[in-house]
Amino acid sequence: MHKKRKSYVPNLKSLAAICESNYVLLLKLLPEMDTGDSREFTINGGENHATRIRLSVSEQFKYTLSINVEQVSHLNDFLSPPTMVVRMYQDVRMAEVISFDNSHRFNGVYHYPNPQMRMPDEKHQINHFLQDWLEHCLRHGEADIELNFHPHTLKCDVSTGSD
Repeated sequence: MHKKRKSYVPNLKSLAAICESNYVLLLKLLPEMDTGDSREFTINGGENHATRIRLSVSEQFKYTLSINVEQVSHLNDFLSPPTMVVRMYQDVRMAEVISFDNSHRFNGVYHYPNPQMRMPDEKHQINHFLQDWLEHCLRHGEADIELNFHPHTLKCDVSTGSD
């Protein structure tokens, strides 16, 4: 007798929390996204293992933005770097992956097996991967920021120790 496999039920509360977290993380990494800017930074993984990450706004509408999240340097010749398109919903302050390595439109649930061999919780896993990746970028990323400041010379009265 075959046991009937329990079907996957998506945890919408968990997915919403991940999408809210992704929104906040992207705001931290690309605070000037409303201007359509992009940003590149480096993640160092030890000697000769630096990786460049690029965040760039590809579409901008009244309540949504689309951001390309891509690794622009290769770690190995045989491993292609991940690329994602993330839709930012500014009215509800959420961000979700809408494209991952040229795969688009992820369903909330997939029956398994399926022709694309996607996992039942593929959408949840991809958004969780983005969350982990963005957190890693915040912890280990190094932005190339030009510091342009000129310190003012202070005059100090030696006898009183005041300015």
